[in-house]
Amino acid sequence: MDTKRLILFVIFSFSLMLLWDSFQKQDIKISKPIGVDESLPQLSNDLSAKSELPQTPSKFSLNTGDSININTDLLSLSINTSGGDIRELKFNEHQAEDSENKYLLMTDMGNPLFYVAQSGLLGPGLPNHKSTFVASKKSFEMSSDKLSVPLIYETPEVRVKKIFEFNRGSYLIKTTFEIQNKTKDILKPSAYYQFVHDGLSSQGSAMMPTFTGTAFFTEKEKFDKLDFSDVDKKPFSKITNDGWIGIIQRYFAASWILPGDLSREFYSKKIADNMYSVGVITQLPEILDSQTVTFTSTLFAGPQAKDALNDAAPGMNYVVDYGILHFIAAPLFSVLTGIHKMVGNWGISIILLTVLIKLMFYPLSAASYRSMGQMRELAPRLQSMKEKFGDDKQKMQQAMMELYKTEKINPLGGCLPILVQIPVFIALYWVLLGSVELRGASFMWLSDLSKPDTLFGNLWFLPLGPLPILMAASMFLQTRLNPKPTDPMQARLMLMMPIIFSFFFFFFPAGLVLYWLINNILSIAQQWHVNNKIHAEALKKKGNA
Repeated sequence: MDTKRLILFVIFSFSLMLLWDSFQKQDIKISKPIGVDESLPQLSNDLSAKSELPQTPSKFSLNTGDSININTDLLSLSINTSGGDIRELKFNEHQAEDSENKYLLMTDMGNPLFYVAQSGLLGPGLPNHKSTFVASKKSFEMSSDKLSVPLIYETPEVRVKKIFEFNRGSYLIKTTFEIQNKTKDILKPSAYYQFVHDGLSSQGSAMMPTFTGTAFFTEKEKFDKLDFSDVDKKPFSKITNDGWIGIIQRYFAASWILPGDLSREFYSKKIADNMYSVGVITQLPEILDSQTVTFTSTLFAGPQAKDALNDAAPGMNYVVDYGILHFIAAPLFSVLTGIHKMVGNWGISIILLTVLIKLMFYPLSAASYRSMGQMRELAPRLQSMKEKFGDDKQKMQQAMMELYKTEKINPLGGCLPILVQIPVFIALYWVLLGSVELRGASFMWLSDLSKPDTLFGNLWFLPLGPLPILMAASMFLQTRLNPKPTDPMQARLMLMMPIIFSFFFFFFPAGLVLYWLINNILSIAQQWHVNNKIHAEALKKKGNA
């Protein structure tokens, strides 16, 4: 396998893994048409009898009410008395992409982001996300380890208290319904919890597309994802006794988590043009005359940080998108975080992790570079053979194989060790691409390892910085150390590869480019050492001849 084929194989393997991850399809169940307000969910026949809802078709809309502002150590929220929706949610410890403002996860502004969290009850006289609640005050501030925000809905038939509970140091929001039946009849309520999200925002850029859409987890089927566009014509429904459902995007996630082994139905559907609902619905116990029933669920809204996800629910750790190589990427991230605990800087941690990986694969790399070094020594003789045989490729091939046999060189020796390392390199690529810990992390002149290096500004649409330039230089130097192809076309391709790859690296996160740069520098040092050793052996062999 020559150098050109190796490069093409690596590119093809990497692209194949990306395509496989992107185009995995989910087992979608088609729900029955609903002739009512699409923003209100309903139980399927498989889970329970349908709740009675108004039969007036309508498009999605938000009712207006008073805003209740809430501030905790980690979150800043705005809850509306109309439905008790979370209409705005910001992270106090994470900045927006292009400003010093807090990162905005949810908003009802729709410019273009529209993202709200809703919850409600289904049943005669029970409040849903269009009902009006009453709050005791318009702002709440966390002054202790716990903050409780109660909302009240009351009629002659029912009294419902909706309570949001926040805990210091946690991205989990307990959402409790206290339902009191004030009638002589038996109430048969259902509870639903959903997100409403537009279908266009938070999709990344053309050079760095990212996934934003539905994600869910069950113990039986594990983690799965569903794009918004997949439910345009086929609403999604899944009945299960465990798990969670939510919306994930790069670095952040939100999910509704129900308790225990309660029967539930996950759903995702289009409710209006460019508007989708994602949620879970479950049937609650019957409520007798004058009886009060309490039901608590949990909303997670936070960064895709390892500790926060593990504290939320089983399977939440899968929202960090490591692709199909999660079983390799997860341990790599654990090592990376372990190094960070010792050195306290993510840039240095990336460098040290790269060194560790390089040391781990040193024997394989040495074998590969030795094979390439031997091929490099044979390059003049191969060129002479090419000139001798001209266009007679059959004789040229026979002469090459005879030469390899005489010199005891395996032409595949430089390829196979590299192929073994490809899954690790790709897994680390996903680790550095998806780790929220790198967001806002500084290193040397870099203010954010999750963003491209733009120290020199921008040239039209191209971000310019020293890191990708150094990366291009290292790739060019590395090609100079490789055996020079005898085919002029292959030689030109080898010279073009650093330019082609560098174009993409200008758009990649700085942390990822830092990894590749350090890896290239270490590879160059190792390859230069092996080449010198092989060259010395060749000179000694000639001297003894």
